[in-house]
Amino acid sequence: MDTKSKVILGILGAAAAGVVIGMLVAPDKGDETRKRIKKTAGEWADSLSHLWERGKHAAEEGAQEAKDKARYAKSTAEEKVNKIKESFS
Repeated sequence: MDTKSKVILGILGAAAAGVVIGMLVAPDKGDETRKRIKKTAGEWADSLSHLWERGKHAAEEGAQEAKDKARYAKSTAEEKVNKIKESFS
């Protein structure tokens, strides 16, 4: 996990903790507070799920790009080796 991801997850975790603490000290009835916490937790879970999927997709794209570049580098190197072999023949 890179530094940027850690920072984002840290910020999200701190924000979630702040929301929960704010709800717990709010002057609402216990029932309402629990419902709000449940709703907010569900929203955060959905947000994190979307964030995870986007990150996963970006990682897959990055991996594919790296594979493509490696194939290109291999092909280029093979061509150069073949040219060198031809020049000695």
